[in-house]
Amino acid sequence: MSDKIRHECGVALVRLLKPLSYYQEKYGSPLWGFTKLFLLMEKQHNRGQDGAGVACVKLDMAAGEPFMFRERNVKSNPLDRIVRTLLNGYNAQVDAGVIHPEFADTVKQHFEFGGELLMGHLRYGTSGGYNTSSCHPYFRRSPWPTRNLALCGNFNLTNTEELNRSLIAMGQHPIFETDTQAILEKIGFFLDEEHEDIYRFLRKRDVSGTDLSRQISEDLDVARVITRASQNWDGGYTLAGLIGNGDAFVARDPSGIRPCFYFQNDEVVAFASERAPLMTVFDLAVDQVREVDPGHVVVIKRRGTVTSVPFTAPLPRSSCSFERIYFSRGNDEDIYRERQALGGNLADQVIASIQHDWGNTVFSFIPNTAETAFYGLMSALRTRRRDEVKAAILEASQKGTLTEAVLDDLILRNWPRGEKVVSKDIKLRTFIGQENLRNQLASHVYDITYGSVRPGQDNLVVVDDSIVRGTTLRRSILRILARLKPKKIVIVSTAPQIRYPDCYGIDMSVLGKFIAFEAVVALLHERGQSQLLDEVYALCVDEGRKGGSVNHVRRIYEPFTPAEISKKIVELVRPKGLEWTGEVEIIFQTVENLHAAVPNHRGDWYFTGKYPTPGGFRVVNQAFVNYHEKQDGRSY
Repeated sequence: MSDKIRHECGVALVRLLKPLSYYQEKYGSPLWGFTKLFLLMEKQHNRGQDGAGVACVKLDMAAGEPFMFRERNVKSNPLDRIVRTLLNGYNAQVDAGVIHPEFADTVKQHFEFGGELLMGHLRYGTSGGYNTSSCHPYFRRSPWPTRNLALCGNFNLTNTEELNRSLIAMGQHPIFETDTQAILEKIGFFLDEEHEDIYRFLRKRDVSGTDLSRQISEDLDVARVITRASQNWDGGYTLAGLIGNGDAFVARDPSGIRPCFYFQNDEVVAFASERAPLMTVFDLAVDQVREVDPGHVVVIKRRGTVTSVPFTAPLPRSSCSFERIYFSRGNDEDIYRERQALGGNLADQVIASIQHDWGNTVFSFIPNTAETAFYGLMSALRTRRRDEVKAAILEASQKGTLTEAVLDDLILRNWPRGEKVVSKDIKLRTFIGQENLRNQLASHVYDITYGSVRPGQDNLVVVDDSIVRGTTLRRSILRILARLKPKKIVIVSTAPQIRYPDCYGIDMSVLGKFIAFEAVVALLHERGQSQLLDEVYALCVDEGRKGGSVNHVRRIYEPFTPAEISKKIVELVRPKGLEWTGEVEIIFQTVENLHAAVPNHRGDWYFTGKYPTPGGFRVVNQAFVNYHEKQDGRSY
C-alpha cells in the first residue's frame, strides 16, 4: 500500500498439553513452546510494530511461587528486544548452573517463561498512545489464581464510553484510557463474580485449603464469564486471555470482522490471527487449521480440554475485506488466489484505458503488497490478448492473408509487457523529529528503474493495492513515475474508493483525510451543491442525538459517478509544478468485482458505508460532524 495506514494487531497463543520434559525428550528443548510462540509472532510482524508483549502462566506451582509473568516493549524492533532479553536471562541462568536444560523442572522453576501457557501480542497504536502502559497484554492481579487475568486483542470497540459508564454503575473507578482497559475490567468484574459464587457455594459445604482452590479452578465457567461481560460490546475483535489457574480463552466478534485461527493435536493448542503462520510454524496442511467461529469463545481448561461455544447472538458475517486486500500475509493460499483475482478483475478497465495498445504499454506495480495482484492482472491480460490473437489469426487465415510478418506483429510485438518500474529504496527513519525532514525522506522511499519505459511512446500502468489518502501518490509516486516521461500514467487500485471511516481495527477514522471524500467535497463546491454538506451535517447531528442507524454521509456521494470522483482525485493528487504534461488516470476496483474476488470476506463498510454494527453508523455520522465542525481526532 503506497498510503501506509495502521491497522489491527496480531495475537498468538500456545497451550502445551504435555509436561516440559516431554518436549525436551522429543524435540531436544524444554523451550519448544516458547520458541513456537515467538515464531508465530515473527510470522505476523506485518500486523504490528509499535509494540510487543508476551505473557506466561505456569501450571502446578507451589504456594508462594510466582506463576504468572509478563514482558512488554515499545522500542524499535520490540519483538527482537523481548526475545533477546528473555533468552539472555535464560542463558545467564544456564551459565550459572541454576538451569540445566536437560532437566525441565529447573527450567520451569527458574525461567519466567518456562511455562505451559504462553500468549503474545503485536501492536499497532490506534489509541492509547505508544508507551509501555498501552502495550498488551494487560494484567489484572490477585492472590487468587482464578482472579488473575492477562488480556490481549486485535480489536476496536465503538462504545468504550458506554462500557466505562457501565463500570461506574457497578461501583468501579475505571481508568479512561483505552477500550482494552474497559474490556479487561469488564471481564475481570464477572470473573470475580464467578469466583465468588463458586467460593461461597463450596465454603457452605466446608471445602477449604488447596481443595477449595482446586475446585474453584475446575468449576470456573470461562464461557459464562465472557457471555456476561460481552453483552454491550460493539465492534470487531479477537480477544485472547490467560487466567492464573491455567485456563485460557480466545473469543471472536459475532460478525467475524477480525480474523482468528487455531490448531490442535495431542501436544499443543495454538492460535494466531492468520492461518499461514500456524501452517508454517507447525508444518501443517491447510485442512488442519480451523477458523474460530464468529461469536464463539474457545476455552482451554486447566485440565487440557478444548471447547468452542457461542457467547453472544449471531450477526450476519462481515469479515474484513481489507485483510485479504492488504493486511494478512500473502502466502496463505486463499489470500494469494484472491489477490490474483483482484488484479485479474481489473483487466477490462485497464484494456479500455490503454485502448488495446499492447505494443506501447508497460505494466508494473507498487511494491510490495500489490505484487500478487499484478501477477493476476498480467495473467488476465495475456488471456485477453491470446483471445484477440486467436481471432485475428482465424480471420487472416480465412482471408488468406496470414503471413510470418502478420504473426510476428500479432504475437511478438504486441504482447503484455511487465517491468519492475518501481522499487522500495529506503525506510523512513522514524527517529527524525522534524516533520519537513520526515516528509522529504518519505518522498524518497520509492525509486524507479530508468530506461524501463520508452519516453513519449509507452503507456505506464501501475498496480497499487489501495488508495486511502492519496498522500504518497501526490508527494512521491507520480513525481518519480513522471521522470520516465511515459505517454500516459494509469494507477490501478485493487480496492474500490475508500469513502467512509473504519472503527473496527483499521486506523482510518478521520473522514476528511480520505482522498475520495476530499474529491467529492470539491465537486460539490464546483457545481454549486455545497448546501448538501450543511444538510448532511444537520441529519448527522440529529441521528447522533436519537442514536439511529442511518448513514447520512452516503448522500454526498450520490450526485456523482465513481468515474467523476476518480477524475477529480486525479486533479487533487497530481503534483503541482510537474513538468511532464502527460495524462494521468486512476482506476478503482468495483465493489462487485471485489466481492467476486473475495467472496467470503464481504465486510466492505469503508467502501459502501454499510456497517455491520450500530456503532459503525454512529461513528460515520460523528466523523462527518467532526469534519464539518473542524474538529480533529477519532470519532469514537
